[in-house]
Amino acid sequence: MKATLLVRNRIVYSGTMFAELVLWQLPVAVEGSAHRFKYRLAYVVEGVCVVRYDNERLKGDHRHFGENESNYVFVSPEKLVADFQKDIERWNRENRCS
Repeated sequence: MKATLLVRNRIVYSGTMFAELVLWQLPVAVEGSAHRFKYRLAYVVEGVCVVRYDNERLKGDHRHFGENESNYVFVSPEKLVADFQKDIERWNRENRCS
């Protein structure tokens, strides 16, 4: 089985804000993750990535929120996207973005 692209989407919120979502299903788990998905979800404001969820090889599932990085517990692709959207809303609320 080859890697299967499940999602590749860019959502433009304004001329200075967008989100990019990329999600693959893999034949085997990425080293450091317990599931067969490889993902990168990023929210960019004025050219700076302010929210990102990804699972790098060996590093495993984690999220970035501003300058902070923390582990992320992956449950499903649907939950991943929902959590990402909540963090975008939180970032906008805390930083007065609209």
